[in-house]
Amino acid sequence: MGSFEFVREHSPYKHREALLDDYTPDTLVGRDSELAEYHGALQPAIYGEQPDNIFLYGKAGVGKTAATRFLLDKLEHNAGDYDDLEIFTELVNCDGLNSSYRVASHLVNTLRDPANRISETGYSRSQVYELMWDELDTHGGIILLVLDEIDHLKDDSILYQLSRARENENLTEARIGLIGISNDLTFRDGLSPKVRSSLCERSISFSTYDANELRAVLDQRREVAFKDDVLTDDVIPLCAAFGAQESGDARKALDLLLKAGDLAREENAARVSEEHVRRGRDLLEREQVARGIADLNDHERLVVYALATLEAESETPARSREIYSRYKALSDAAQREALTARWLREHLDDLSMLGILSVSEINEGSAGGKYREYALQQDLAVVLDALEETLEAMGVHTSVKGYV
Repeated sequence: MGSFEFVREHSPYKHREALLDDYTPDTLVGRDSELAEYHGALQPAIYGEQPDNIFLYGKAGVGKTAATRFLLDKLEHNAGDYDDLEIFTELVNCDGLNSSYRVASHLVNTLRDPANRISETGYSRSQVYELMWDELDTHGGIILLVLDEIDHLKDDSILYQLSRARENENLTEARIGLIGISNDLTFRDGLSPKVRSSLCERSISFSTYDANELRAVLDQRREVAFKDDVLTDDVIPLCAAFGAQESGDARKALDLLLKAGDLAREENAARVSEEHVRRGRDLLEREQVARGIADLNDHERLVVYALATLEAESETPARSREIYSRYKALSDAAQREALTARWLREHLDDLSMLGILSVSEINEGSAGGKYREYALQQDLAVVLDALEETLEAMGVHTSVKGYV
């Protein structure tokens, strides 16, 4: 086993953290129009005025959270120049705090001394709200609350309460501005009418990055993250091209550049090359599919397995009834009771959201009507590799023996 000191000398990085998700660059590239609109929406805060509620929409990896961190960092820094202005920002990820109660208790605890924090259970929602109002008003000033992945909230009570806080005389000192971030472009449509009315928000849509914009993003991070001349000339263009293929997702392009750099470092390679990028892409794809399938229950894995066997037989895209027939056959072979066809239809859509399946809407008019067809979105061999435990438990279907 070699010396860590010796290995360290061959690292291509000078600041690897610049490629990570929580890194905020000094400037943001490729988002000029979105930043200008966002900046304008936040402008009242620097005057000590309550800013508009703001909702950011766009696919994953298009810079919504990065733009939020960037502008709020600038806003808090600039607020320090004014003695009569206090701005406090808090970013809450609703994937982990997915109810109004949990968001409210989180705010209470964020604003309290650690020794005086409350538990997440044992209070009614109205009691937690009262505690929240007390803490917010005691803090005072402009408070900007960012609810990232806001579409994960199971109820919209907190949105109504915060947007009407001063009108309902729950707050007299503090001014609240809500910033919601969502990958779901239809999220607002699912809110209750009274919440939609009370929010009166400004909506800002973030478009996907094209290949040139991704190159600019990657070039900016390369200068901070890597030593000089350790990337071959084709690395950045290739990462950008793959990122553009992945729906313009900058996070995936950055993850790919990071994986390529890590592979080169593990091998003590003199430079990061195209070959590291291509191998890194394959590894990331396998890791993504493995993580997605690992989180599924047994029946959901059987659904994926059923579609995989149809894919191996060139029978995809397939309708839900065809997938159900194969799923039921696999369940019977495994001596498990199959769930209903309705359950399967609901979970096919969930699997498509995870990126494991692709779905197409077919409209054959009055003669054939509308229906959906499904296919694997990932490479068949990669999916089967992630289903290893399922295959071991129930055996390998004849159609996929050549892939495992």
